[in-house]
Amino acid sequence: MAHFLGLDISTTSSKALLIDHNGEVLGTASTPHDLSSPKPLWSEQDPEQWWVAAAQSIRNVLSQTGIPTSSIEAIGLTGQMHGLVLLDEDGNVLRPAILWNDQRCQSQCDEIHRRIGRDRFIQISGNIALPGFTAPKILWVAENEPEVYARVHHILLPKDFIRYKLTGNFAMDKADGSGTVLFDLKARNWSDEVLEELGIPSEWMPATFEGTEVTGYVSKTAAEMTGLKQGIPVAAGGGDQEAGAVGVGAVEPGVIGLTVGTSGVIFAATSEPLVEPEGRLHAFCHAAPGLWHFMGVMLSAAGSLQWYRDALAPHLSFDELLREAADVPAGSEGLIFLPYLSGERTPYPDPLARGVLHGLTLRHTRGHMTRAILEGVAFGLKDIFNLIKGSGLEQIKQARLSGGGTKSALWCQIIADILESELMTVNTTEGGAFGAALLAGVGQGAWRDVGTACRETIKLTRKIDPDPAAFEVYRQRYQVYQELYPLLKGTYAELM
Repeated sequence: MAHFLGLDISTTSSKALLIDHNGEVLGTASTPHDLSSPKPLWSEQDPEQWWVAAAQSIRNVLSQTGIPTSSIEAIGLTGQMHGLVLLDEDGNVLRPAILWNDQRCQSQCDEIHRRIGRDRFIQISGNIALPGFTAPKILWVAENEPEVYARVHHILLPKDFIRYKLTGNFAMDKADGSGTVLFDLKARNWSDEVLEELGIPSEWMPATFEGTEVTGYVSKTAAEMTGLKQGIPVAAGGGDQEAGAVGVGAVEPGVIGLTVGTSGVIFAATSEPLVEPEGRLHAFCHAAPGLWHFMGVMLSAAGSLQWYRDALAPHLSFDELLREAADVPAGSEGLIFLPYLSGERTPYPDPLARGVLHGLTLRHTRGHMTRAILEGVAFGLKDIFNLIKGSGLEQIKQARLSGGGTKSALWCQIIADILESELMTVNTTEGGAFGAALLAGVGQGAWRDVGTACRETIKLTRKIDPDPAAFEVYRQRYQVYQELYPLLKGTYAELM
């Protein structure tokens, strides 16, 4: 029987997942990573630690399942997007990786827009330059660590460093590559114009592949460290959001993925490279060949509820808090929450944005505040939802849920009511690692294409219908929600 291995190099851990040819998950193993913040706004990790953790997770899942490595037909990769890994001529790591949530590069973003032109940059890459993306990080190293920059020979993303350790090859999938914002979105490859304008040698950039394509084979050295068989093909895979979309079946226009994790993400596949004119939505290549996608990201979704519980009710469980919220009517009796606890990305690319509880009165209880948190996150998702619909995807047929926040039936209902859209849960809960394993399987012919793989392995488990009785109150509250950020924006800098 054929088996496929998915590896997910996330910010918190390296995860290994093993599936069979029916898509059944046979086992998972995870090994944690350390995170470093040597200065305010900095976020870094040691790439070698990813590799040690990945190798340990592979060994653990092989031991746990007892599957002979000879039956593993391919490996798929996914992981945190946008992180910068710099290697020298001999493939040695030059400095700690600068991660997706690092915020040191705003001046470099401004410089990118100055050199290329903001509108032209959006036209080429599909995005504005943001501190989280890879391109401004490269400029930061050039400006602040010239001795490191002078030794650079290879630029990789986190999971692609693991690919290099597994195979000895420098390669990258087109989905994650487009997330560097050094890509020509339409051409699905590196933009000569952007690289030239930013002074980044094209020879530093790896070859790019569609998510299902083979990028190399497990080397003898990697086999000895991981317990894998030498020669297993390693597929290109995709960034965590693209592989996660494959993992819930968001691989056709009209079906969106909606994730309520620490951050909130709405992911919409497109059959052509659409661009939101102001760059408020991310526009990247999909891990599924021949597709692109829109993605909107709010930085504090379930993270808002986590902060609220930890700060104000640490003695209560989430279930207890949510039971109190369930007794509060829709609209929280006039209490509105702005979920900008970590700044914001979509629709407001504003690192200075701050959270707000607006409308507090003596009548409001802890239950009201909890429900306002849930509704405020849903309003933030509606901002993204409306942007996507207004950018060429009017016919959204279905939203498929994932993430820890969607375990709450109350929160799912609130999101359905505010979006005025049907929501579905699915049978898979392993996200990106599962999607990466499917991509690897498609590449080896286990399924005809990515769509077929999803249809044969992903099942819809529960439907959440919106309640029309809640529509009017949520429409009124959403209007107020939308008015608050423009009113408060000018005050945020004064709070620094």
